[in-house]
Amino acid sequence: MKIATFMTVFASGSVVTASQAVANASGHGPGMMWGGGSWGGMIIGPLVMILFIAAVVVLVVLAVRWLGGWGHGTVAPGSMPPARTPLDTLKERFAKGEIDKEEFAEKKRLLSD
Repeated sequence: MKIATFMTVFASGSVVTASQAVANASGHGPGMMWGGGSWGGMIIGPLVMILFIAAVVVLVVLAVRWLGGWGHGTVAPGSMPPARTPLDTLKERFAKGEIDKEEFAEKKRLLSD
């Protein structure tokens, strides 16, 4: 009985060894990892995923800004437009012809004091 058990174990071991030899000949080894089962994929894979997600986020932000976000001549949130001085208003009124040269000069002198 011991010989029959030994022959069964030996035969099954040689079948497993033969299947591993066939698998190695085709380039695929145990564990189904191609190329010798390196750990490089476990490091490079997450890095590529992070880069891909970052690229998608950047593209979405650029698309939103391009489609009419606050980047097209409007004031960015939280910043104030430049304040107009009284002299700017006076110059504008003079340019429109609302006041003449004498009135402009008098008001300009009053503003500079």
